[in-house]
Amino acid sequence: MSGQKTKTPNAESLATAAKAASKGGPAPVHLWNPPFCGDLDMEIKRDGTWFYLGTPIGRFELVKLFSSIIKLEDSKYYLVTPVEKVGIRVEDAPFVAVDFVATGEDEAQSLTFETHVGDATIAGPDAPIRVALDPETGEPSPYVMVRAGLEALIDRKSFYRLVELGVHRDGWFGLWSGGQFFPMLPSEQLEG
Repeated sequence: MSGQKTKTPNAESLATAAKAASKGGPAPVHLWNPPFCGDLDMEIKRDGTWFYLGTPIGRFELVKLFSSIIKLEDSKYYLVTPVEKVGIRVEDAPFVAVDFVATGEDEAQSLTFETHVGDATIAGPDAPIRVALDPETGEPSPYVMVRAGLEALIDRKSFYRLVELGVHRDGWFGLWSGGQFFPMLPSEQLEG
């Protein structure tokens, strides 16, 4: 490849491209298939904090902008613009659900979650809730789908509030939202 220089991906070029491509909400990353430009030293920690070059990104607007161009492909996370795609690390989930609003009751209940970057999603058939149990400790980690395979870890205070709304159905303790029942734990685990 004589005469061609490979562009090194960096946060500044991604932010500029993302700003130009997005119109205030998540960008249409599902429509973009740019060439892979390498991995970026960027990581999203379990608590939702974004790091670049080992330092937390302190500007909320920049984090929100990056969160609008995240994409999941083959179990790997990328930041994608129309012209470049760079790999990033995600410790657990790319988002954290920090609050929710419940409306209605029982089967008519609707749970609307808000993420730490301002996304809102209503749990239902297209945005399921799931609970993963740590194989060593048994500690539950609840998630809700935000968009396009991207989940939010539901924070502890919200999870405790959700448990208060839970019901038993067909041997499972779980939640109703959007006309669907989401099993969280076998009822027998809660007895005794």
